[in-house]
Amino acid sequence: MKTTLFSVCTIIAMSTATVVFAQSTDKLNPGDAMPAATVAMKNTDGKTMTLKSAIAKNGLLVMFSCNTCPFVIKNQPVTTKTIEYAKAHNVGMVIINSNEAKRDGEDSYKEMVNYAKKQGYSVPYLIDDNSKVADEFGANHTPEVFLFDNTGKLVYKGAMNDNPGDPTAYKKVFINDAIDAMLMGKEVNPKVTKSIGCSIKRK
Repeated sequence: MKTTLFSVCTIIAMSTATVVFAQSTDKLNPGDAMPAATVAMKNTDGKTMTLKSAIAKNGLLVMFSCNTCPFVIKNQPVTTKTIEYAKAHNVGMVIINSNEAKRDGEDSYKEMVNYAKKQGYSVPYLIDDNSKVADEFGANHTPEVFLFDNTGKLVYKGAMNDNPGDPTAYKKVFINDAIDAMLMGKEVNPKVTKSIGCSIKRK
């Protein structure tokens, strides 16, 4: 009887731990306030800034990215279009590199400066020391986007479009649709999509 009771308790405990783990990896959800809004991050222009300072008239789009991920590289034309779309709709945008484990190599600050110049980034490209901003967001992939309205409330998170594996063959641009719905005061649908890419390289 004691053995049976112990087994049941163990199963319950394991199930509970699994649920907690699943919740802890989903830290930021639609309707939540922007985390890490006042954390200072260094831009590739040498200046520091915060997410709060980057919010434009209609909101802020935060993208977690890097220099090295094949998904980032092949989606670079999509990123360029996303930057243009955000700007055209008075939505601020920043790109954040949280690959702390690769700071001595291809994701060093120096290489970020080179990459930003090569890609012609017209938005800040920020270094996330110790991945602390990514941790607050619960961000896990590159590329991965988070759209906030002008009050700092999350309205969409996930992938830029429905085919990040083949950015030449997408049919639906989730981030553009989310920006459009937000500006029209409509419910964003979908609010969450699955981001697909490389894992953020934390230490």
